[in-house]
Amino acid sequence: MSQVKSGDTVQVHYTGTLEDGTVFDSSYERDPLEFTIGANQIIPGVEEAVVGMAQGEKKTFDVPSDKAYGEHNEEMVYAMDRQQLPQEIEPQVGMTLQASFNNGQVADVLITSVDEETVTLDANHPLAGKTITFEMEIMGIDNSEHE
Repeated sequence: MSQVKSGDTVQVHYTGTLEDGTVFDSSYERDPLEFTIGANQIIPGVEEAVVGMAQGEKKTFDVPSDKAYGEHNEEMVYAMDRQQLPQEIEPQVGMTLQASFNNGQVADVLITSVDEETVTLDANHPLAGKTITFEMEIMGIDNSEHE
């Protein structure tokens, strides 16, 4: 039976959970996720964990933050003058906004605090700094390119 190796395209079903057991994502209600090993299409910890798995195999594994979405970076948390927000937005903690950066990138930012003068925004990925657990099942392996 063939096993997943670098260069293979795999289809997987997965459920991702946080350390407290909260499910943050699952593919079981939609089509399997497809990615190519070694193409940097998915977080490194998932790529590493599926190498060597066979079609139909299920596995549960933890991915530390350095192999997932990185550590929480305080430099990506910043306060801005509340007057800089569009007037139609009433900022609230937990609200997500889209921000444009000087380098032309657009990203979602989370409002983490609001007072009369300022709004604090966090541009880190919501899962930055977290160890996450995946239950993963290999649904298909396409390694026809190197057979």
